[in-house]
Amino acid sequence: MTDPRSRLIGVLLLTSLVAMMTGAVIVVPSGLTLNPSDPAATLAAVGEQAGLHLTELAFDVLGWLALTTAGLAMTARPAGPVAGGPVAGGLLAAAGLAGLLHDAGNLALTQLAAVPAAVPAAASAALAVMLTAKWLVNLAGLLWVAATVAAASGVPMPARLRVAGLVAALSGLAAVALPWTTGTAGPTVALEQLGYVLHLPIMLWYGVLGLRFLRLRLGR
Repeated sequence: MTDPRSRLIGVLLLTSLVAMMTGAVIVVPSGLTLNPSDPAATLAAVGEQAGLHLTELAFDVLGWLALTTAGLAMTARPAGPVAGGPVAGGLLAAAGLAGLLHDAGNLALTQLAAVPAAVPAAASAALAVMLTAKWLVNLAGLLWVAATVAAASGVPMPARLRVAGLVAALSGLAAVALPWTTGTAGPTVALEQLGYVLHLPIMLWYGVLGLRFLRLRLGR
Protein backbone atom coordinates (compact mmCIF):
# COMPACT_ATOMS: atom_id res chain seq x y z
CA MET A 1 0.00 0.00 0.00
CA THR A 2 1.40 3.39 -1.02
CA ASP A 3 1.86 5.85 1.83
CA PRO A 4 -0.12 9.03 0.91
CA ARG A 5 2.18 11.20 3.01
CA SER A 6 5.21 9.96 1.11
CA ARG A 7 3.44 10.86 -2.12
CA LEU A 8 2.71 14.34 -0.77
CA ILE A 9 6.34 14.88 0.25
CA GLY A 10 7.51 13.70 -3.17
CA VAL A 11 5.14 16.02 -5.02
CA LEU A 12 6.12 18.98 -2.82
CA LEU A 13 9.85 18.41 -3.29
CA LEU A 14 9.46 18.15 -7.06
CA THR A 15 7.21 21.23 -7.11
CA SER A 16 9.85 23.16 -5.18
CA LEU A 17 12.57 22.12 -7.63
CA VAL A 18 10.56 23.09 -10.73
CA ALA A 19 9.41 26.42 -9.25
CA MET A 20 12.88 27.47 -8.08
CA MET A 21 14.52 26.44 -11.34
CA THR A 22 11.92 28.44 -13.27
CA GLY A 23 12.57 31.48 -11.07
CA ALA A 24 16.33 31.18 -11.59
CA VAL A 25 15.90 30.90 -15.37
CA ILE A 26 13.96 34.17 -15.27
CA VAL A 27 16.11 36.15 -12.84
CA VAL A 28 19.67 35.40 -13.97
CA PRO A 29 19.47 36.36 -17.68
CA SER A 30 17.34 39.44 -16.92
CA GLY A 31 19.86 40.91 -14.45
CA LEU A 32 17.35 40.91 -11.59
CA THR A 33 19.61 39.27 -9.00
CA LEU A 34 19.11 42.45 -6.91
CA ASN A 35 22.71 43.11 -5.95
CA PRO A 36 22.93 45.71 -3.13
CA SER A 37 26.18 47.25 -4.42
CA ASP A 38 24.20 49.80 -6.47
CA PRO A 39 20.74 50.35 -4.91
CA ALA A 40 19.71 53.07 -7.36
CA ALA A 41 20.48 50.91 -10.39
CA THR A 42 18.71 47.95 -8.80
CA LEU A 43 15.59 50.02 -8.15
CA ALA A 44 15.65 51.23 -11.74
CA ALA A 45 16.00 47.65 -13.06
CA VAL A 46 13.11 46.44 -10.91
CA GLY A 47 10.97 49.43 -11.95
CA GLU A 48 11.64 48.75 -15.64
CA GLN A 49 10.90 45.03 -15.33
CA ALA A 50 8.34 45.00 -12.52
CA GLY A 51 6.13 42.40 -14.20
CA LEU A 52 9.02 40.04 -14.82
CA HIS A 53 10.30 40.56 -11.28
CA LEU A 54 6.89 39.75 -9.78
CA THR A 55 6.59 36.67 -11.99
CA GLU A 56 9.97 35.39 -10.82
CA LEU A 57 9.04 36.22 -7.24
CA ALA A 58 5.81 34.22 -7.52
CA PHE A 59 7.74 31.14 -8.63
CA ASP A 60 10.28 31.64 -5.83
CA VAL A 61 7.53 31.96 -3.21
CA LEU A 62 5.93 28.76 -4.54
CA GLY A 63 9.29 27.00 -4.34
CA TRP A 64 10.05 28.01 -0.76
CA LEU A 65 6.45 27.35 0.33
CA ALA A 66 6.54 23.84 -1.16
CA LEU A 67 9.89 23.22 0.56
CA THR A 68 8.47 24.42 3.91
CA THR A 69 5.40 22.21 3.58
CA ALA A 70 7.50 19.20 2.57
CA GLY A 71 9.66 19.71 5.66
CA LEU A 72 6.63 19.92 7.92
CA ALA A 73 5.22 16.75 6.36
CA MET A 74 8.51 14.97 7.00
CA THR A 75 8.44 15.94 10.69
CA ALA A 76 4.97 14.42 11.04
CA ARG A 77 5.91 11.05 9.55
CA PRO A 78 5.86 8.00 11.82
CA ALA A 79 9.09 6.13 12.46
CA GLY A 80 9.88 3.35 10.03
CA PRO A 81 10.33 4.01 6.32
CA VAL A 82 12.00 7.38 6.88
CA ALA A 83 13.36 7.18 10.41
CA GLY A 84 15.49 10.27 10.95
CA GLY A 85 13.21 12.32 8.71
CA PRO A 86 11.84 14.58 11.48
CA VAL A 87 15.21 16.29 12.06
CA ALA A 88 15.78 16.81 8.35
CA GLY A 89 12.17 17.92 7.94
CA GLY A 90 12.40 20.49 10.72
CA LEU A 91 15.56 21.99 9.23
CA LEU A 92 14.00 21.96 5.76
CA ALA A 93 10.91 23.77 7.02
CA ALA A 94 13.11 26.37 8.74
CA ALA A 95 15.02 26.89 5.48
CA GLY A 96 11.75 27.39 3.65
CA LEU A 97 10.54 29.96 6.16
CA ALA A 98 13.80 31.92 5.87
CA GLY A 99 13.42 31.81 2.09
CA LEU A 100 9.87 33.15 2.34
CA LEU A 101 11.09 36.04 4.52
CA HIS A 102 13.72 36.73 1.84
CA ASP A 103 10.94 36.92 -0.75
CA ALA A 104 8.98 39.29 1.49
CA GLY A 105 11.96 41.65 1.34
CA ASN A 106 12.05 41.34 -2.44
CA LEU A 107 8.35 42.19 -2.60
CA ALA A 108 8.99 45.29 -0.48
CA LEU A 109 11.73 46.25 -2.92
CA THR A 110 9.22 46.08 -5.77
CA GLN A 111 7.10 48.63 -3.97
CA LEU A 112 10.11 50.84 -3.28
CA ALA A 113 10.90 50.80 -7.00
CA ALA A 114 7.64 52.67 -7.57
CA VAL A 115 8.85 55.58 -5.40
CA PRO A 116 10.22 58.44 -7.55
CA ALA A 117 14.01 58.27 -7.97
CA ALA A 118 14.29 61.85 -6.74
CA VAL A 119 13.39 60.69 -3.21
CA PRO A 120 16.79 60.00 -1.55
CA ALA A 121 15.24 57.86 1.19
CA ALA A 122 14.11 55.30 -1.38
CA ALA A 123 17.66 54.21 -2.23
CA SER A 124 18.62 54.04 1.45
CA ALA A 125 15.56 51.97 2.30
CA ALA A 126 16.21 49.74 -0.71
CA LEU A 127 19.76 49.09 0.46
CA ALA A 128 18.55 48.06 3.93
CA VAL A 129 15.87 45.80 2.45
CA MET A 130 18.28 44.16 0.01
CA LEU A 131 20.95 43.52 2.64
CA THR A 132 18.37 41.95 4.96
CA ALA A 133 16.93 39.84 2.14
CA LYS A 134 20.39 38.68 1.04
CA TRP A 135 21.37 37.52 4.52
CA LEU A 136 18.00 35.81 4.99
CA VAL A 137 18.54 33.77 1.83
CA ASN A 138 22.06 33.01 3.05
CA LEU A 139 20.54 31.70 6.29
CA ALA A 140 18.05 29.69 4.25
CA GLY A 141 20.95 28.17 2.33
CA LEU A 142 22.75 27.24 5.53
CA LEU A 143 19.64 25.56 6.94
CA TRP A 144 19.14 23.79 3.62
CA VAL A 145 22.68 22.42 3.83
CA ALA A 146 22.05 21.21 7.40
CA ALA A 147 18.77 19.58 6.31
CA THR A 148 20.58 17.82 3.46
CA VAL A 149 23.22 16.43 5.81
CA ALA A 150 20.50 15.26 8.23
CA ALA A 151 18.50 13.64 5.43
CA ALA A 152 21.53 11.95 3.87
CA SER A 153 22.57 10.67 7.30
CA GLY A 154 19.21 9.63 8.76
CA VAL A 155 16.76 8.80 5.97
CA PRO A 156 17.12 5.24 4.58
CA MET A 157 18.35 5.41 0.98
CA PRO A 158 20.91 3.75 -1.32
CA ALA A 159 24.55 4.42 -0.44
CA ARG A 160 25.18 6.25 -3.71
CA LEU A 161 22.30 8.64 -3.08
CA ARG A 162 23.56 9.20 0.47
CA VAL A 163 27.05 10.08 -0.80
CA ALA A 164 25.57 12.33 -3.48
CA GLY A 165 23.62 14.18 -0.78
CA LEU A 166 26.74 14.82 1.27
CA VAL A 167 28.61 16.05 -1.83
CA ALA A 168 25.68 18.33 -2.67
CA ALA A 169 25.75 19.66 0.90
CA LEU A 170 29.43 20.56 0.50
CA SER A 171 28.59 22.45 -2.69
CA GLY A 172 25.78 24.29 -0.91
CA LEU A 173 28.08 25.13 1.98
CA ALA A 174 30.52 26.69 -0.49
CA ALA A 175 27.65 28.83 -1.83
CA VAL A 176 26.76 29.94 1.70
CA ALA A 177 30.39 30.83 2.42
CA LEU A 178 30.82 33.03 -0.68
CA PRO A 179 29.32 36.25 0.79
CA TRP A 180 31.61 35.95 3.82
CA THR A 181 34.68 36.06 1.58
CA THR A 182 33.86 39.53 0.24
CA GLY A 183 34.02 41.44 3.52
CA THR A 184 32.04 44.69 3.66
CA ALA A 185 32.07 45.06 -0.14
CA GLY A 186 29.48 42.33 -0.63
CA PRO A 187 29.31 39.80 -3.48
CA THR A 188 29.43 40.92 -7.10
CA VAL A 189 26.75 39.92 -9.58
CA ALA A 190 29.08 37.24 -10.99
CA LEU A 191 29.70 35.85 -7.50
CA GLU A 192 25.96 35.74 -6.82
CA GLN A 193 25.41 33.80 -10.03
CA LEU A 194 28.14 31.38 -8.96
CA GLY A 195 26.16 30.91 -5.75
CA TYR A 196 23.13 29.86 -7.81
CA VAL A 197 25.25 27.27 -9.59
CA LEU A 198 26.68 25.91 -6.32
CA HIS A 199 23.17 25.50 -4.86
CA LEU A 200 22.04 23.57 -7.94
CA PRO A 201 23.32 20.14 -6.73
CA ILE A 202 21.20 20.43 -3.56
CA MET A 203 18.11 21.35 -5.58
CA LEU A 204 18.63 18.42 -7.94
CA TRP A 205 19.32 16.03 -5.06
CA TYR A 206 15.99 16.91 -3.46
CA GLY A 207 14.36 16.32 -6.83
CA VAL A 208 15.77 12.78 -6.83
CA LEU A 209 14.67 12.38 -3.20
CA GLY A 210 11.20 13.56 -4.22
CA LEU A 211 11.01 10.82 -6.85
CA ARG A 212 12.08 8.31 -4.21
CA PHE A 213 9.33 9.47 -1.84
CA LEU A 214 6.78 9.03 -4.64
CA ARG A 215 7.86 5.39 -4.99
CA LEU A 216 8.13 4.73 -1.25
CA ARG A 217 5.81 2.03 0.11
CA LEU A 218 5.03 1.17 3.67
CA GLY A 219 6.99 -1.79 4.95
CA ARG A 220 9.80 -1.50 2.39
